Amino acid sequence: MGTEERIEHLRRLRREAQQAERRAPAPGRTSARERLVALLDPGSFVEIDSLVRHRAHGFGIDRRRPAGDAVVTGWGTVDGRTTFVFAEDFAVFGGSLGEAVGEKICKVMDLALENGAPLIGLKDSGGARIQEGVVALDAYGEIFRRNVRASGAIPQISVILGPCAGGAVYSPAITDFVFQVNGASHLFITGPDVIKAVTGQDVDFATLGGAHSHASISGVTHFVAADEVQAAEEVRYLLSFLPQNYLETPPSFTPEDRPDRADPALDTIVPDSPNQPYDMTALVEMVVDDGDFYQVHRHWARNIVVGFARLDGHTVGIVGNNPAVLAGTLDIDASVKAARFVRFCDAFNIPLVTFVDVPGFLPGLSQEHGGIIRHGAKLLYAYCEATVPRLTVITRKAYGGAYVVMNSRSVGADLAFAWPTAEIAVMGAQGAVNVIYRRELEEAADPEARRAELVTDYEQRFSNPYVAAERGLIDEVIEPQETRPRLIRALAMLRAKRGILPAKKHGNIPL
Repeated sequence: MGTEERIEHLRRLRREAQQAERRAPAPGRTSARERLVALLDPGSFVEIDSLVRHRAHGFGIDRRRPAGDAVVTGWGTVDGRTTFVFAEDFAVFGGSLGEAVGEKICKVMDLALENGAPLIGLKDSGGARIQEGVVALDAYGEIFRRNVRASGAIPQISVILGPCAGGAVYSPAITDFVFQVNGASHLFITGPDVIKAVTGQDVDFATLGGAHSHASISGVTHFVAADEVQAAEEVRYLLSFLPQNYLETPPSFTPEDRPDRADPALDTIVPDSPNQPYDMTALVEMVVDDGDFYQVHRHWARNIVVGFARLDGHTVGIVGNNPAVLAGTLDIDASVKAARFVRFCDAFNIPLVTFVDVPGFLPGLSQEHGGIIRHGAKLLYAYCEATVPRLTVITRKAYGGAYVVMNSRSVGADLAFAWPTAEIAVMGAQGAVNVIYRRELEEAADPEARRAELVTDYEQRFSNPYVAAERGLIDEVIEPQETRPRLIRALAMLRAKRGILPAKKHGNIPL
C-alpha cells in the first residue's frame, strides 16, 4: 500500500469515527462531538483515541466494532484555557461503558491531572456494558479511583445530558459540580422497574432521578439548565471563577464596579424587628461586583446560600445564612451544603466571605436523630481546616454554637466585622431572660413589664457587637454601607496569606 493509499485509509477511518452517531438525536439533544464543539472555544477541540475499538466477543457484539466506541475524548480551550473533556455517545451501544471506553476516559483523566487542567465529563450512558461483564465494572473502578486522585487537585465537572444509572452515578458524585438538563437527564442507582419489583412503589424517571428531584431534594445536583445550550454556557461561566488547578489562583477581571462604592440601601436591609426575615441573596448582590452572585445549590437547603462572586475583580466564595428560609437556622442539609462548598474553595485558593445571621441550629427530634451533631461538625471542621483568606460579616443574629461554627474569630477567621444591628450572644435576649430570671418573673407583680425591662438590660449589656469588639472577637463594627470597600481592602491585605496545617496524612472529617 502506497503513501496515498495509506492516507486515504486513515481518512476513511476518521470519517467512520465521526459518523459513529448513526441514530438521529432526540429533540433537544445533539451528538457527542457536537456537544464538545459547543462547550469549547470554536475550533479548539482536539480528539484523541478516535480509532479505538472494543475487543469484546460473544452476544453478537463482535459483529459491530465502531471506531471510537461509545465515548469521544480529547481537549480544547474554554476562554483560552486548556480543558480536558469526554462525552459519552448514547448512539453507540447506548453509551455503555466497556473496557475500551473506560481506557479512553482514564487516559484523558490522567492527562488532565498531569497537566493541571479542569476535566469535564458529558454523561449520556445506559451504564455498564452487560456483554463485557466484570471487565466493565473494573473500568468503572479505575475511573472512580482517578476521580478521587484528582479531587482537590483540578476542578472536575459532570454534565448529565441523558441517563446515568447504577454504578455510573458515583463518578459524578465524586466530582466537584454536577449539572443536569431539566427533562432530559436522570440520575439514579436503581430504576423505576427495580423499585417497583422490590418495594411495590410506582415512580417515574423524573420523580426518581430528574433535575428537580436532585437539585431541590437530594442535593446531588448543583445546577439545572433548561437545555444543552444553556448547560454549556453555564459550565463555561462556572469555569471563569475557578483556577486551572490547586497551585494557581482564579483568573481576575477589571470590574466596572468601583471598589470604594458604598450602598446606603444596606443600612436599611435588616428589619427593625428581629423576627422579620430578609433575603440574604439580595444583600450579597448589593456588596459584590456588579451585583453578580452565581449561586451553587440554589434550590437545595435554601436556609443557607453559597456561591461565587467577585470583589474588585477577584473571585470569592460566599456563604450566608438566609433568614428568609427557616429563619436562617443551620440544619443537616445546610451544614453539609456549606461544608462541601467551603472545602472546595479552600482546595482551590478561593477566599471565603461569610455573612452571618443565624439564630442557632434547627431544633427537633428529626434533626437530632438524623445526626445534626455529626453533620453540623462537618461545617465546623471545614472552616477550621481552611487556610484561604477568611472574612466574616455579622449582620444580625449570631447565637450560640451556630455563631461559632459560622467562621467566627475563634475558629480562624482572619477578620470579623459586625454591623450595629448584630446580636452576638449565647441565645436571644428573650430566651436568656426566661432562663436566668425564671423565678423572679414568676414572683413579679407584672411579669410582662418586668420581662421587657430585663430584655432591654440584657440587650444593652450582652446582646450587641460592642461587648465582642471590646475583647477583640470582632475586629471592627462597621456601617452596613461600608461593607464592600471594607471587604475589598481586607482581601487585598490577605492576598499573600499562606496558611500551613500540621504535617499529617489527612484529617478525619466526621462524614
